[in-house]
Amino acid sequence: MFSSQTIKSGVILSIYQDTRTIFRLGDIAMLTGDTNFQSLNRKLNYYVRTGKLQNPRKGIYAKPGFNQEELACTLYTPSYISLEYVLQKAGIVFQFDSSISVVSYLSRSIEAENQTYLYRKIKGEILVNTSGIIRQNNQVNIATAERAFLDLLYLNADYYFDNLSPLNKDLVYKLLPTYQSKALTRRVNKLLPR
Repeated sequence: MFSSQTIKSGVILSIYQDTRTIFRLGDIAMLTGDTNFQSLNRKLNYYVRTGKLQNPRKGIYAKPGFNQEELACTLYTPSYISLEYVLQKAGIVFQFDSSISVVSYLSRSIEAENQTYLYRKIKGEILVNTSGIIRQNNQVNIATAERAFLDLLYLNADYYFDNLSPLNKDLVYKLLPTYQSKALTRRVNKLLPR
């Protein structure tokens, strides 16, 4: 009895000592060294029932008050936060939208813990190119305003931007070859002439 209680408390202690707030079962197994997935899953479900952990999606466990941006990047990988969410924070798009927009290998809308996550599909070679993407310590991949601007213009040619002055024009043109799109180059030249 004592040893199983020690293992249980070791699991939750390991999770709470980690800087991440979102975990998959495999992450927790690596963190704790517990290779018995069935037993580990039972322990985690116990912690969810007792309120020590949350289970925002099947197979994903979270500390209470978890980082929503971290969940956005964990639900589907590879992915990074971009588009309207980043542009709204940068003051380029004024219309408020509480959803977190993410670029990934699929298009999907997910609702988890009263937050909407909007995934937009982009070509694989663009998705895996890390130019203009900041990888934060908490497992969050987020686009710079310039990358988000190009992503949105690539996915939605007719999008209206409220304020383009925060963009670094040189950085936009430096990131442009990533997309290998003549149509996108024409749109950028029209919106941000050199």
